[in-house]
Amino acid sequence: MTDRLEPKFVSVLKEGYNLPRLKADALAGLTVAIVALPLSMAIAISSGVTPERGLYTAIFGGFMVSLLGGSRFQIGGPAGAFIVLVAACVARNGIEGLILATLMSGLFLIAAGFLRLGKYIKYIPYPVTVGFTAGIGVIIFSGEIHDLLGLTTQGKEPGALVAKLTYLYGYMGTISAQATAVAVFTIAVILLIKRFLPNWPGLLIAVILSSAVAATLGLHVETIGTRFGGIPDAVPVPHLPALNLDLLLKVMPDAIAFTLLGAIESLLSAVVADGMSGRRHRSSMELIGQGVANITSALFGGICVTGTIARTATNVRAGATSPVSGMLHSVFVLVFLLVAAPLAKYIPLAALAGMLAFVCYNMIEKQAIAALFRSSWGDAIVVSATFLVVVFRDLTEGILVGFVLGAFLFIERMAKHVQVSEQSGELFADDLESPEKPFRTTDPETAVYRISGVFFFGAAATVASVLDRIADRHKNFILDCSAVPFMDSSAANVIEGAVRKAHKNGIRVLIAGASPDARSILEANHVKAPAVEYFSSFKEAAAAVELQPPRFAATTARA
Repeated sequence: MTDRLEPKFVSVLKEGYNLPRLKADALAGLTVAIVALPLSMAIAISSGVTPERGLYTAIFGGFMVSLLGGSRFQIGGPAGAFIVLVAACVARNGIEGLILATLMSGLFLIAAGFLRLGKYIKYIPYPVTVGFTAGIGVIIFSGEIHDLLGLTTQGKEPGALVAKLTYLYGYMGTISAQATAVAVFTIAVILLIKRFLPNWPGLLIAVILSSAVAATLGLHVETIGTRFGGIPDAVPVPHLPALNLDLLLKVMPDAIAFTLLGAIESLLSAVVADGMSGRRHRSSMELIGQGVANITSALFGGICVTGTIARTATNVRAGATSPVSGMLHSVFVLVFLLVAAPLAKYIPLAALAGMLAFVCYNMIEKQAIAALFRSSWGDAIVVSATFLVVVFRDLTEGILVGFVLGAFLFIERMAKHVQVSEQSGELFADDLESPEKPFRTTDPETAVYRISGVFFFGAAATVASVLDRIADRHKNFILDCSAVPFMDSSAANVIEGAVRKAHKNGIRVLIAGASPDARSILEANHVKAPAVEYFSSFKEAAAAVELQPPRFAATTARA
């Protein structure tokens, strides 16, 4: 069972865990930790909180994701997708409100896991995820312009994109050439390492080199030390956030948004890991693990935890074999916090902004967007609408709008594939035994309709207009449903109307090839004997037309 509620870590222990696997996981965990170190601090800063909270998230939340999650390779921690939501929550409700919303989100995720709702995330259309991710990339980049250019601003920076750009434009005269140079240098180093040394930790190397150059040359750039006073070299004592009804109600929308985005992001990341490794994750267990991770992160003062696609992919490529690599990644981040925390104060914020700018660029999947625009106008509309709503309105609204548009597009496409064909006088057996042999009847006044495709509410009106052609001259009406894989109540209602009309006109109705599920739906909608006869195949129904006389004459006379 692919969705059983058992952590993958437990499954790995049952398989048998040995020293060679531990060595491989340790190397992968160290590789991921090197990537996670600067990213965790940068995401925390961009989210409006202090950098150590990003590290606490990677340490405590990331450990629980690997320990209790449903994926072998998932790496949990702070994610860029949450920057906008977290920043907005902090602005409205403060740190205590953020911690409470994160804890509540953890409870919601656990409930979703036990209710086995994880499997439904896969129904989010691909164009929605592409547009959503690209929109987040644009929003995050807009939030980094201040540090990329070293602007000196006054007052609070607006959250909305247009208002933010207008606000920043007013301070373009305060651009710091030194901060901009540090950001450009950071991006250049990342690109060069990616080009010539792709297996090296480019993000960390770029931040270290930028910090060293800025300190050596005495550049006047803002650093973690000048803005935050550095980061602590110890872990906090777990504690519950302030619990009161007013604050709980205020942060409820944030908690719901965290839950929705966390479920989507983590399960998408798990799917990416499945594609790279050939394994299969347990979606509901993954949600439970994510829920426990968010609660743990909140207790230690961290922010929202979710599966991170880039770090998870790095984990797979680094040779990880089990969730142990993710757990060790958290341990390595903890070691850094305890040993090297004093050095963090020298990191320029422009360097972290340059690193996030590179991440944002990669979040916009240019090839995927181009492919969607080439594939169909419908996909282009869905990805565009999702992107625009995310950028100019709200993340959650963007997902909902994209999902609704994707659903309408699916309905329109499926409705086009439903076909209704009519034949009279000559009936064709469409079973496997004689697919080409015509089955002729001695009664030329038999109407035959064959429905092909998924028969649902989107095609109900079209099929109804065809079935409405039943006339008084027919003695028999055969409805071949053998090519209908699914039928809903709207479709059954259409057939019920056609059967009622036929019964009124004294026409014998035979339904052939309906699946057990389809027949159950039909009978629930009053399509049953004596108004209709069911046959397992078209051939049997056609034979019944030749061997038995019409039955409804007496009934019609009595009516």
